[in-house]
Amino acid sequence: MRSLIDPTDLSAAEVEEIVNLALDIIDNREKYADACRGKKLATLFYEPSTRTRLSFTAAMMELGGNVLGFSDAANSSVSKGETVADTTKVINCFADIIAMRHFEEGAPLVAALNSRTPVINAGDGSHAHPTQTLTDLLTIRREIGHFDNLTIGFCGDLKFGRTVHSLIKALSRYPGVKVILIAPEELRLPGYMKAEVCDRYGVPYEEVSSLEDVIDRLDVLYMTRVQKERFLDEEDYDRVKDCFVLTADKLKNARPEMRILHPLPRVNEIAVDVDADPRAAYFRQVENGKFVRMALILTLLKWAEEGREPHHPLVPTDAVAGTMTCSNHRCISNMENVESLFRPAEGDSWRCVYCESRPK
Repeated sequence: MRSLIDPTDLSAAEVEEIVNLALDIIDNREKYADACRGKKLATLFYEPSTRTRLSFTAAMMELGGNVLGFSDAANSSVSKGETVADTTKVINCFADIIAMRHFEEGAPLVAALNSRTPVINAGDGSHAHPTQTLTDLLTIRREIGHFDNLTIGFCGDLKFGRTVHSLIKALSRYPGVKVILIAPEELRLPGYMKAEVCDRYGVPYEEVSSLEDVIDRLDVLYMTRVQKERFLDEEDYDRVKDCFVLTADKLKNARPEMRILHPLPRVNEIAVDVDADPRAAYFRQVENGKFVRMALILTLLKWAEEGREPHHPLVPTDAVAGTMTCSNHRCISNMENVESLFRPAEGDSWRCVYCESRPK
């Protein structure tokens, strides 16, 4: 069964297939109005969401399908102690495809391993957000025209920003991509991302602490908010929350063709005076999310009917079970009765299959 848990679950050719389908949907809306008639999407959102949940709902409705689910874990049987695995098996009785957002990192993977219908990861903690990545890629295609030979600056929370992690993984497969990482020391990109993605796939990266010093070199500026909900200590959050604020004045040295992306919601990291700038693509990006999710739903349902094999297994064949404990307290293996799984990583180390953290 094909699911989408991580951006690399899709080959570059499959990403191209989904993006091209989204472009066709944009140009031929009526053609797809009944494409999912009789199908049901379950949206299982254990964590607050506006854009992603409504985007999935709008996507399925515009395809002629139906939507069921919940938007608050307190309104589900998780409040009674039901596990992700059991919830998934129950939902399989009602729905043809599942979109899950969860605060436990690795929860969508556990769902996929226990599901007989496709599962879409709609965000799991600070780990991954592959449908936002598809949204970002469609936006880049529509705004710039290509994925290769881009210099993209990621600014803000690069430590906890799951959208940043997912997009860097996706772009690492295209030639000529350069990454500039703009963040304070406390919010820099995790070392494993630099080692296992940038270094492994030959993506040049540069770490800086000043947006103004590099903005004139960027094709894409990807802004992110500092996520208060990911911090255990509010004092740590207060110290870094205002590190980078993009204003219209700071865009004076930016290229006319540069585009500004943001997964939203924003807090104060992009001033409202930027919204009128034609380079500000973040609200156009929101609508692209609906179109690419329409394409993804159609594609996964088609692949399920065809019995298409996964690009690679959800659990690596060289993974080791039950011998180590994950160091991440947000990992599902530490929060539910789930067997620990670790895969070999760079430098004779190990990474949790669910959340990519190291063992204790």
